[in-house]
Amino acid sequence: MRSFFPLLALSSVAQALYFYVDGTTPKCFYEELPKDTLVVGHYKAEEWDEHRQAWWPHEGISIFISVDEVFNDMHRIVGQRGGATSKFTFTAHEAGDHKICFTPSSNSGRSSWLSSSSPNGGIRLTLDLAIGESSSIESKDKGKLEDIVTRVKDLNARLTDIRREQVFQREREAEFRDQSESTNARVVRWILIQLTVLAVTCFWQLSHLRSFFIKQKLT
Repeated sequence: MRSFFPLLALSSVAQALYFYVDGTTPKCFYEELPKDTLVVGHYKAEEWDEHRQAWWPHEGISIFISVDEVFNDMHRIVGQRGGATSKFTFTAHEAGDHKICFTPSSNSGRSSWLSSSSPNGGIRLTLDLAIGESSSIESKDKGKLEDIVTRVKDLNARLTDIRREQVFQREREAEFRDQSESTNARVVRWILIQLTVLAVTCFWQLSHLRSFFIKQKLT
């Protein structure tokens, strides 16, 4: 059985779809691609989770992706295995039909697959394809990279502002510490001056009283 992606050969197209794969049976699509066409695919494989009551990925799922050139005696140009979520890319070096296949495997131990009694068996594979000229897709990737670069620059600017504020706070702290030490030094000097004046006054009073008593004894 041949399945086709519609109208993807003339311009850059991105489409997302999902389908169900029964057991380890490969699911294949045929796509006629012009020469030098770049294909970028993102996929996500999920199994039915009884606890969540929803389709859910897990680490035990793996997907083998193969791409063969039908016009060139099924020459394989892609053969890779990925996890539950992954990406694959290839370029059509010659124009013609390309066979894209997805073969799942899972160690979840689920014994029930797609059937009338168990409709939530098997694996649901969500596929997002971008098909077009290399320059078109690369320009989109470049735009994403420029957006990331802009965000990184904004983060660096914020970090610079934070460092500047920290330096300013440290300078204010050092200035306040210097003022506190200067004030404490002036207080200590004033106390020493007061003690010195008090000591001189006491000494003078004692000397005056001593002289007074001596004079009184003589008279």
